Amino acid sequence: MSPDVLLLLLLVPLLAYMAASDVKHMRIPNWLVLCMVAVFAIFAPFMLNTDEIILRAGIATAVLVFGFVAFILGLVGGGDVKAIAALMLFVPANSISIAHFAFTLSTTMLIGIAIILIARRCVDTSNSNYVSLTVGRGYPMGLSIALAGIIFPAVL
Repeated sequence: MSPDVLLLLLLVPLLAYMAASDVKHMRIPNWLVLCMVAVFAIFAPFMLNTDEIILRAGIATAVLVFGFVAFILGLVGGGDVKAIAALMLFVPANSISIAHFAFTLSTTMLIGIAIILIARRCVDTSNSNYVSLTVGRGYPMGLSIALAGIIFPAVL
């Protein structure tokens, strides 16, 4: 198993919690994003070379900066930006892997939107404890981010 796949698999429990939390509360907790970064900081030095770690940190930082511009413009939530930036630490720093991740995230966005729209039609939203199922509440992007992180190792 490649180090890249192993690193991503270490995130699966955190990503599952991210999806559930965002669907239920429309929030991605800061501690969860910090745990993702901690997993990378602890395990990456044993699995990746220094140049790869530096490149990934640079890419994640660029995603964070551009993401915060999107946040300021009201296009995306702050938790979503932090989660995508943290997840980028686990994506190999080459154009093919980044393109595959972007495609995987785009695909999981379509799947996630379909799931939420179907759930909104099938669930009595007046009695639901799931904030994301309330019509007009937007889309819980953490669902797509988490699904992309879970599915991406199969693409590597």
